[in-house]
Amino acid sequence: MPIEATRRLLAAHPGLQVVVLTSFSDQEQVLDAVDAGAVGDLLKDADPADLVEGVRAAAAGQSPLDPKVARTLLTRRTTQAPQDQLSDREPEVVGLVADGLANKQIARHLGISERTVKAHLTSVFQRIGVTDRTQAALWAERNGLRRGPR
Repeated sequence: MPIEATRRLLAAHPGLQVVVLTSFSDQEQVLDAVDAGAVGDLLKDADPADLVEGVRAAAAGQSPLDPKVARTLLTRRTTQAPQDQLSDREPEVVGLVADGLANKQIARHLGISERTVKAHLTSVFQRIGVTDRTQAALWAERNGLRRGPR
């Protein structure tokens, strides 16, 4: 539920800074919350003063993370290659974005609808933590997903 709430809040208010509260035992929820756009994650059993400090930090543009949460994120993200976070089709789509193709061209190239291309890109943006095509293209370039001439 916090993941969907985070997505909806950010869709309605793009500049919002979302900090979620999770339990340390729910590592997948931590990762999903960050993937959904949360800027921070604090533990439910944190001291109230730490929670207030975390909210203030997020409002100031920082990313408050409980140290245990930070360790979880670092461990999980460093043991998994970025491309492994994507579905089978998504690396192709983001690679073609890096090649400079528009959604309509990508759809034709892959034999899928333009709507499906948009859905793939929305998923890719969330999974790799970017907000636009340019950032996705740069990410694809850094991760060797570009298909065309360099």
